Amino acid sequence: MQTVAVIDYGMGNLHSVAKALEHVGAGRVLVTSDAKVIREADRVVFPGVGAIRDCMAEIRRLGFDELVREVSADRPFLGICVGMQALLERSEENDGVDCIGLFPGQVRFFGKDLNEDGERLKVPHMGWNEVSQAVKHPLWHDIPDSARFYFVHSYYIEAGKPQQVVGRGHYGKDFAAALAEGSRFAVQFHPEKSHTHGLQLLQNFAAWDGRW
Repeated sequence: MQTVAVIDYGMGNLHSVAKALEHVGAGRVLVTSDAKVIREADRVVFPGVGAIRDCMAEIRRLGFDELVREVSADRPFLGICVGMQALLERSEENDGVDCIGLFPGQVRFFGKDLNEDGERLKVPHMGWNEVSQAVKHPLWHDIPDSARFYFVHSYYIEAGKPQQVVGRGHYGKDFAAALAEGSRFAVQFHPEKSHTHGLQLLQNFAAWDGRW
C-alpha cells in the first residue's frame, strides 16, 4: 500500500486533509513532522493556513524548506493554500517574507486592488469560485472546466512563469489558482473543503505518477 505524508509543521488543516485523502482511498495517510517518514513516503502533501511569516519561521526551524525541495523533485507533491504560497519566492505579507522559491513569482495582497466597480476588494476572498483550467493536467481528470472550489485567502499568486499556471481564478482580477511543474502541483483553494470536485482532485493526486 502506498503512503501519503501530510507534512505537519504546526500550521494547517492537517486532519481534514488527511481524512479527505483517506476518504478517496489514497492509501496509508500519515500526518507527520518526521523527516525520515516524509522522505520514505510515496506522495507528499504540504498544507498551510495562517500568516506566512509564522509558517516560514516554522518551516525553516524544522529544516522543511530543504526537505520540501528534495521530496517534491522526485514524487507526486501537492501544496495547498498557504502551502502553495510558501513555494513562491516571496510574499508581501508582514512587510515581506522570503519563501522557499520552488516556483518563481510573488504573493500579493488582494486588499490593494479594486473590483469592477472601482471599490477595494474585500478580504479575505472567501467562498466558492470557478477555476478555469489553463492547461490539461492529470489532476484535472474528470473535473469539468470552470468547476467551483472553496477559497479562503487574502493573498494571491502572481506567477513568474505564466506557463506554470494550470488553473486560474478571478476575484477583481485574474489570479493563479493552481501551479504545476514536473511532479509538483499546488492549489490556492482547499480541495478537502470543495466537495465532489475537490475529492476528485485528491483522488487524481493519489493515482498520479508525477509525470506531466
